[in-house]
Amino acid sequence: MFDTNKKIGILGGGQLGKMLCLAAANWDFKTYILDASPDYPAGAVCTGFTAGDFRHFDDVLNFGRDMDLITIEIEHVNTDALRALEQMGKTIHPSPRALDIIKDKGLQKKFYREHGIPTPAFELFETEKDLVNAVRQGGWKLPLVQKTRTAGYDGRGVAVLRTAEDLHAKLLSGPCLAEEMAPIQTELAVIAARNESDEVVVFTPVEMDVHPDANLVELLLCPARVSPLVLAEAEALAERVIRAFDICGLLAVEMFLTEDGRLLVNEVAPRPHNSGHHTIESAQTSQFQQHLRAICNLPLGAVTQKMPAVMVNLLGEPGYKGPVRYAGAEDCLALEGVCLHVYGKAMTAPFRKMGHVTITAGTLEETLKKAEFVKKTLKVIT
Repeated sequence: MFDTNKKIGILGGGQLGKMLCLAAANWDFKTYILDASPDYPAGAVCTGFTAGDFRHFDDVLNFGRDMDLITIEIEHVNTDALRALEQMGKTIHPSPRALDIIKDKGLQKKFYREHGIPTPAFELFETEKDLVNAVRQGGWKLPLVQKTRTAGYDGRGVAVLRTAEDLHAKLLSGPCLAEEMAPIQTELAVIAARNESDEVVVFTPVEMDVHPDANLVELLLCPARVSPLVLAEAEALAERVIRAFDICGLLAVEMFLTEDGRLLVNEVAPRPHNSGHHTIESAQTSQFQQHLRAICNLPLGAVTQKMPAVMVNLLGEPGYKGPVRYAGAEDCLALEGVCLHVYGKAMTAPFRKMGHVTITAGTLEETLKKAEFVKKTLKVIT
């Protein structure tokens, strides 16, 4: 329902919350943020800000009592409070049931297995020591990927274990899973949207280039450089996954295209996602407006790609920590088709996400050339 008086509560006030609030402002929708400090990116652009902890039961419950609709910008929120709010008649998207599965990577992987969704082979372990024992006893062979079951975000909670030394130097503690090292040809991401009327649309799949040290997406290309058949299969798989989770809102589905042509679901995020930032400039409907359309049960917008796009994540440079400065910004802004998004974080640190740049042009080759210039020129320093 299109209602400019509806109070939309958002758990999390980072850059995703900021861009969601900016999209809502175009329709005069009222947005309210719960997070630790109004100094966070969304604090300057939302209708109202409540200081609190979205992982704390009472903070989420008290915040949500005054909202008509509650959504998220991060998965790791208190779902017990969201269930209590559901019982009070509040609309919650995505549902607490889906969030509980997704924020535990072990449950998420089991969900794929139970629903016949292709994913790399895996095994769950109660502790990291159990994983080490499984390797030593021959149950698992190196190399493998270890993931902590909870709290992983922005490259954290994942370790690639290649050697016996890595079992000591890189091993992550706590409940975890081991996952096979898939023979990856290309990493893809596909964002699907679904509303309460069961309408589903899927954005054009994107290709991701991951930073080897930070384990963060450094460069994103749209459309992905794969065959039309693979694009269609990726879109169909993303629709299948969002329907399986019964999610209203956005679901970003990260996939591996293997060397033998298989598509495997890596993991999902039930919210606006880094892999969809380019849609602000390059698609008929941005991911942020689409999320609002979906959670408000409005008709979903067209997702036609207007032109090729490349997105460069602006990460804090190694060796710099302190008040942020964007060196080379003027030279990049002088280029046609370069759009700079600064998130508003006052302090930078190595590999911290500080903003992104979307570059659009008539061809992907031209766009990539400008993106390489941006990568070399624009540096986040102090």
